[in-house]
Amino acid sequence: MQVVILAVLVAVAFAADVYPSKAYPTPAYSKEYDYPPQPYSFGWEVNDAPSYNNYAHSESSDGKLTTGSYRVALPDGRTQIVNYKADDYGYVADVKYEGVAKYPEYKPSGAYYPSTAPAYNGPVYKAPVY
Repeated sequence: MQVVILAVLVAVAFAADVYPSKAYPTPAYSKEYDYPPQPYSFGWEVNDAPSYNNYAHSESSDGKLTTGSYRVALPDGRTQIVNYKADDYGYVADVKYEGVAKYPEYKPSGAYYPSTAPAYNGPVYKAPVY
């Protein structure tokens, strides 16, 4: 039995060397186009008061250091503002909030609590006495 297992392992190792994996071949563009980092800058904003959508994002890069910020209107009424920078050492974000969180006052409606009166006033089952 051990000889069969050894033979199968040798056959698999040999097949892997002879037939390279075609499931995930190396993309042709990975080494063919090696462009240096390019500077860029962009920005966009959405401010639609009727739907309470207020978003913005801006970013710029010199090819080595990327800086930017984005702003998001949160459901609790605050605005989240994130200023960030990214370079070869990683990503650093400074998160701030504007405004005060507002939550509606909780008022139980009573619909979730059972009433004291029975919902059905039908005949009452009486078990037989033996």
